[in-house]
Amino acid sequence: MKIKSRFFRVLLFGIAALLIFSFSRISSNWPQFRGAGSNMIAAGSNYPTEWNDSLNLKWATELSGSGWSSPIVYGDRIFLTSAVLEKAAPAAAQTTPPPAAPGIQQGPPPPKSEDNSYLQEVYRWELTCFDLKSGKELWKQVARSGNPTIKKHSASTYACETPVTDGKRVYAYFGMTGVYCYDLEGKLIWKKDLESYKTLNDWGTGSSPVVYNDVIYIQVDNEENSFMIALDAATGNEKWKIARKEKTNYSSPVIWNNKFGAELVTIGSSARSYDPATGNLIWEFKMGEGMAIPSPVFDNDHIYLGKSGGPNKPGILFSVKAGSKGDITPADSGLVSNGIEWVLRETGVSNPSLLLLNGLLYLVSGRGGEIYCLDAATGAQVYKEKMEKVGACWASPWIFNNQIYFFDEKGNTNVFQAGKEFKLVSQTNRIDDKFWASVAITDDAYIFRGVKRLYCVKK
Repeated sequence: MKIKSRFFRVLLFGIAALLIFSFSRISSNWPQFRGAGSNMIAAGSNYPTEWNDSLNLKWATELSGSGWSSPIVYGDRIFLTSAVLEKAAPAAAQTTPPPAAPGIQQGPPPPKSEDNSYLQEVYRWELTCFDLKSGKELWKQVARSGNPTIKKHSASTYACETPVTDGKRVYAYFGMTGVYCYDLEGKLIWKKDLESYKTLNDWGTGSSPVVYNDVIYIQVDNEENSFMIALDAATGNEKWKIARKEKTNYSSPVIWNNKFGAELVTIGSSARSYDPATGNLIWEFKMGEGMAIPSPVFDNDHIYLGKSGGPNKPGILFSVKAGSKGDITPADSGLVSNGIEWVLRETGVSNPSLLLLNGLLYLVSGRGGEIYCLDAATGAQVYKEKMEKVGACWASPWIFNNQIYFFDEKGNTNVFQAGKEFKLVSQTNRIDDKFWASVAITDDAYIFRGVKRLYCVKK
């Protein structure tokens, strides 16, 4: 009996240890843009509350190339995409027509010739794996080397989409340059060319992929041929492809697991929900004007979808009920329908994605330091505050210990208390770099991607 009792104690101890190990592995993972739950909630503990270039900076690793994509973390590895310029194009040809001969001009002026000098550039599209503990490069793979397939704006990069991993493979999507699948040791498993299409103002693409039930979903919105595609994660084979009546968008799709099942939700001129298994449309509604930049946030009962505003065009925000079906666009100028709980036509929705915590929605403006808190049940504004000395914000804010964190492009991290009353906590944390990418969060550290370096902030 003593032997059996000792055996069972050892067995129970082993099971408990395995569960603890498994939980620690899960909590340290940040496998996709905005985290496993697409909610930017830090699930660990013991994060530093203060940091700068010398305080609580565990390591900083120099980066080659450029990219606005965010880092992801799985286990003890960080994955990051970038595009490295190998050969610059010669100076653009003079596009101004020669002066007209004296006399009366006949007909309209000749059109300006298009600058195609980008076709003479040479880039490397790379996926790099770093060690989480030290920041050292473990491996680097060149997905493609050659000329760009589309022109990009000077403020953009050719690596704007965040990679995603399911723990078995890591998937690097480079917009109009294709999608590439590697194992965790850097071996190429498959690659797929999704073809190339022009984007609005050459701003490029920015929608990051998502993986669910061994399928990778990619939203390819552009000016010529928009579509949603589902690929077998193991092989890259197409499972389904749906045309989208959309132009260029930057919002990333999400898997919304609600009380009725799983839905693949996207934002554009219309919001749409697809069946992840088949691509069949579940519901849709017209969202109106505005840029589709921020990604949705949700709970079990509702999903909140916003579009960015612009000069003299405030953002718009919708609350959609779980279980919605068909066309749920509000009739005429109405604000609700059989699927829409409420609509706010003048909000602070901007480039950063929303946060949802304890029945409250938090919005951080792209410029000006404005903070909005809304009642998620009704859409009513709880408060609006303006924080001073805040630069442009592109990255998504995050939540830890009932506090809201966000940083501007100058590397200043701001913290305020969650709840119905605004309370500023800190505006002192700063790293000297430029930041557009969103943070990746482990169980006790923050991973920031700057223009110059990759940073690990940890006690």
